[in-house]
Amino acid sequence: MNPKISDFGMARIFDGDQIAANTNRVVGTYGYMSPEYAMEGQFSTKSDVFSFGVLLLEIISGKKNNSYYQENSVNLIGHVWDLWKGNSALEVVDSTLGDSYQAHEVLRCIHIGLLCVQEFSSDRPTMSEVVFMLCNETTLPSPSQPAFIFKRATTGDSSSASVGTASINYLTISQVQAR
Repeated sequence: MNPKISDFGMARIFDGDQIAANTNRVVGTYGYMSPEYAMEGQFSTKSDVFSFGVLLLEIISGKKNNSYYQENSVNLIGHVWDLWKGNSALEVVDSTLGDSYQAHEVLRCIHIGLLCVQEFSSDRPTMSEVVFMLCNETTLPSPSQPAFIFKRATTGDSSSASVGTASINYLTISQVQAR
């Protein structure tokens, strides 16, 4: 009776009586996969921390990470990071909440979410530390830049702006188009 957050798309590839399996390829939902798993196939408990951080930011904002478009950020993580750096993180809070929340508590949750989505797994807290941070008023470390921050790239002429994505990790993204 221990609840678990699971990727049900991945769960379909297992037989009904299996409790674990090895895969030959990276599987999961884009936007929730940690960078070390998505890029190198390396999975650890810190990969789950990354996914939890994304989920926490989604709950606060009421938006999905992989389909969030605001200003020049293409995903929710990038948008939250920009707001955090500009000391206006509360702008991300879902407007349907109105004034029914304590600002300092939501800021703390955003802070913890950003700690969970840091690029390097060694910088992320463990889930035990996350639970401790959520339940106690302790001093939190400053988050470093998260992984997978994508920006919209536009040309100088706004009438013929082309939208693309670029990664802060200097990776290229190829888009296949039919002739």
